[in-house]
Amino acid sequence: MEKVIILGTGPAGLTAAVYLARANMEPLVIEGPEPGGQLTLTTEVENFPGFPDGIMGPELMDNMKKQAERFGATFKRGWVTDVQVEQRPFQLSVDGLGELETQSLIVSTGASAKLLEIPGEKENIGKGVSTCATCDGFFFRGKKVVIVGGGDSAMEEANFLTKFASEVQIVHRRNELRASKIMQDRARDNEKITWALNKTPVEMVSDGMKISGLKVKDNDKGEEELIETDGIFVAIGHNPNTEFLKGKLDMDEKGYLLVEPGMTDTNIPGVFACGDVQDQKYRQAITAAGTGCMAAMDSERFLEGEAVKDWSQSL
Repeated sequence: MEKVIILGTGPAGLTAAVYLARANMEPLVIEGPEPGGQLTLTTEVENFPGFPDGIMGPELMDNMKKQAERFGATFKRGWVTDVQVEQRPFQLSVDGLGELETQSLIVSTGASAKLLEIPGEKENIGKGVSTCATCDGFFFRGKKVVIVGGGDSAMEEANFLTKFASEVQIVHRRNELRASKIMQDRARDNEKITWALNKTPVEMVSDGMKISGLKVKDNDKGEEELIETDGIFVAIGHNPNTEFLKGKLDMDEKGYLLVEPGMTDTNIPGVFACGDVQDQKYRQAITAAGTGCMAAMDSERFLEGEAVKDWSQSL
């Protein structure tokens, strides 16, 4: 029987592990198929407080894990296939670990950026291909970049990138954008933003070290052309990693877990959610870490309250 099980090892899960381990709660952390989360796909992180010269994403995650282990957190690799939260202790089915029981559960499984799934994309993530303008925009100061997408997030990130890049070209496979009118107007009014509409990305081109262009197909003419660029930002949305929780916990239409405002409590007492799995607005390492701290404290207080309740009932 575990006191607390944490699902996920991104900034949220690892911060929760540090806080709970320091409180002698001996948390068990389940590492999924991508230990460290999205930051392991990031080369240099320059916006996490405390690192004036920046730090490599994988190194930051490794340091967080070592810190949690130092205080007594246990890490095990596995893939959660089912969760039973109708009654406590909660039951977890984990490939590689079997059946587990826990008094409290913290879900920090994150969200995965949707990718175009075209040649040259995955192998160039961190080499000119990014899914986060806020994280990586600074590295493209004075350069020409392309952003792929047609929704609000794509327009927002395009405007953000103009703070650094000399030119931002928006590529979208349709003539019409999905973005709200106000977001479209802001992008169209920005003189640094150019447009390549009704063009489908077919390949990301690299010189072996970094991105040099995006090959697109004109949907009307069927012709292909190469857009020369120093960087490509993919902004077509995220998928929260909550498939295994459908029907178990309350979530919105996109699959993000719903929590009490200003808290990490889900609709099931004793189950808490933190990080990108419940945040589709900020999606930053530092905000994820903050909610990880909140989830740890919420979990600890929940278990303390249960202990007091059991003690009073025994009198």
